[in-house]
Amino acid sequence: MPKATSLITGALAAATSLLLAAAPAPQALLYHRPIVAVNPNQSNNWSGYNQGALEKGVQFHQVSATWAVPTATRHKAGENEYSSSWVGIGGGCVDAGCTVGDTTLIQAGTEQDVSSSGTASYSAWYELIPAPSLSVSLPVKAGDQIHVDIREGTPQLWTILIQNLTTGQSFSTTVPYSSSYATAEWIEETPIVIDSNGNASVGPLPKLSTVKFDTGLANSVNPRLLATEEIQLIDFNGQVLATPSSPDTDTDGFNDCSYATSCASFTS
Repeated sequence: MPKATSLITGALAAATSLLLAAAPAPQALLYHRPIVAVNPNQSNNWSGYNQGALEKGVQFHQVSATWAVPTATRHKAGENEYSSSWVGIGGGCVDAGCTVGDTTLIQAGTEQDVSSSGTASYSAWYELIPAPSLSVSLPVKAGDQIHVDIREGTPQLWTILIQNLTTGQSFSTTVPYSSSYATAEWIEETPIVIDSNGNASVGPLPKLSTVKFDTGLANSVNPRLLATEEIQLIDFNGQVLATPSSPDTDTDGFNDCSYATSCASFTS
């Protein structure tokens, strides 16, 4: 069995066993997994940028970024489609060659989904692996400017802040979490979906307007993103689903384009 297929099969099985008993009917549960790496710059579930402790020589105690909630439209008629935009600590590639991964992950962001009838829905959420994603009481819609900040205060105690800069509303919580501090990332993802019958799948991905991640920070400073840290999202057949741009001119942001093999950057 190919490495990527074996890894995602294991991830689906683990997610199903963890979440099936808690799955509410008829809604689906979403589970934002650590990276399923195919090679150092391609993944079966992530698109964006990943920095690792072995690559950078530092551990990560804070991550943030701002983005506009992308508009989600149906890619294929008759299917439910799912996408997540987020920042997080843990779960990524620890080294530049992506030979070392990480199983912890604290993350927060927005969800952009499309039902089989073509209706789009949007929400904000956070997640502490291995628990499932938790939606929060912060209304968001396509085009809203969202800022997410995750930071450690006292050791292993984290504050998660999600701000809707368009409406002026925000959500904040402080949670205990045992992190490895091993990676920081800015990601567009196809999450694992577990339906009311316990069936698990990845995505599929809706068509999204360009996602512009900007004003990113890692450990409260400019992350100085590098093109070598890019991750392109591909399906199990190697077809490209989403591609990040090169870093913007001040190296704290990038664009992410769905169903595209290239993506233009921006000046910032």
